[in-house]
Amino acid sequence: MPHLSPKELLERLDALGIPSETVEHEPVFTVAESKSVKESVPGAHSKNLFVKDKKGRYFLISAKHDTAIDLKRTHEVLGASGRLSFGSAEQLKEMLGVEPGSVTAFAVVNDTEGRVTMVLDANLMEHERVNFHPLVNSMTTGVSREDLVKFLRATGHDPLILRLPEPPAELPDNG
Repeated sequence: MPHLSPKELLERLDALGIPSETVEHEPVFTVAESKSVKESVPGAHSKNLFVKDKKGRYFLISAKHDTAIDLKRTHEVLGASGRLSFGSAEQLKEMLGVEPGSVTAFAVVNDTEGRVTMVLDANLMEHERVNFHPLVNSMTTGVSREDLVKFLRATGHDPLILRLPEPPAELPDNG
């Protein structure tokens, strides 16, 4: 089954009765590059990590763009098997239908086999409006946090909502 296009994704949101607002912009590949988008689009902006555990289970983690995540400990809160590593660009394209730099919670719509577990960081879900790329990194689409969960459930991906572990605080240099 072919992967959805951004237009088809927005039509799916509309069909589910989910109001959304989409803004077109220059392609952005990193959180740092998206600074101007964050300044012009209201709501919480996301960073999205496509990872796998030692047993080949895949997870899509969506967190607030400025959340520090300790990937060395994240497997513990997910119940994953061993430390997490990033999925390859090929796996990302095959399972979620997106390229690196365009990873988004909306991409689980393309995971029709249910191979990816959706994880939402609690920090992101504290915000009324959340923003993600609609499958390409040249647009940003905002929805309410409740509608994000509604969309994810409609795709068969009931999300885990958890507080992800943060890296340990730097110890002061006593030298």
